[in-house]
Amino acid sequence: MYPYTKLLLTSLAFIFLFSSCSKDLEEYNKPAVYWYAKIIESISEGNIDKADNYYSSLQGEHIGSPLLPEATMILAIAHMYYEEYLLTEHFLDEYVKRYANSNEKEFAEFLKIKAKYMALPNPRRDQVLINEAIIEAEKFKRRYPNSMYYSIVDTMATNLYMAQAALNETIADLYERIDKPKSAAYYRAIKPQPWIVWDDINRANTPWYREWFEGDGTSSWYGYLIPDTRSVVSRNSVVDEDGSTESDDLNGNKRQADQDELNRMMQGMQ
Repeated sequence: MYPYTKLLLTSLAFIFLFSSCSKDLEEYNKPAVYWYAKIIESISEGNIDKADNYYSSLQGEHIGSPLLPEATMILAIAHMYYEEYLLTEHFLDEYVKRYANSNEKEFAEFLKIKAKYMALPNPRRDQVLINEAIIEAEKFKRRYPNSMYYSIVDTMATNLYMAQAALNETIADLYERIDKPKSAAYYRAIKPQPWIVWDDINRANTPWYREWFEGDGTSSWYGYLIPDTRSVVSRNSVVDEDGSTESDDLNGNKRQADQDELNRMMQGMQ
């Protein structure tokens, strides 16, 4: 009797499994309002990945549906809520490219700047993202000088400039510790906003649980372990007669393109 019971239970398990799979596979050829309702339902349940799948079905089966613009913006905001900022930008780019009018485009571009800004909980870890966010914020301010979001974007841009200054100071301190004065001087000279009193900008306080591993931005607890010799940290450098190195110049020129674009923006605003 026992083998038959085991066989019956196994059969029931397989039937249940395949019926569940077939139920998912039958989700096609539905009206647009069905997919839209499924997107809203999945977001309300916190299943953002499933909402993305339903959006693909809505877009694939009803490319001209009037529900698509609203669904695209809803998913952009939902991904921002769940701190998935790259996906937020993806849906906002889709919204701007396909659906937005002039007023809606302004709001979408504001959200893109906000997504970049919120993606920087620790500015000392992403120099490129800070520069991109600053460039986008300055473009927004030039393009929409009378925008209702102007003051918010201006505040975010100011905070980003201060974060950039703190990051540059951290990089300059690092180059000083490894005996690269030219590179240190280059980063300390990057101060594109004359209206900011840079001497009054203080470093952000590093939480104690990160300071153990990262230091406070000026030094690290493991600094004494690094030998104070040029060969260890810069063994490929070429020493000039005045004691400077070729790698110092390369480090300064390597990021010049990004800074030139920012400088051109500043000159255009003056």
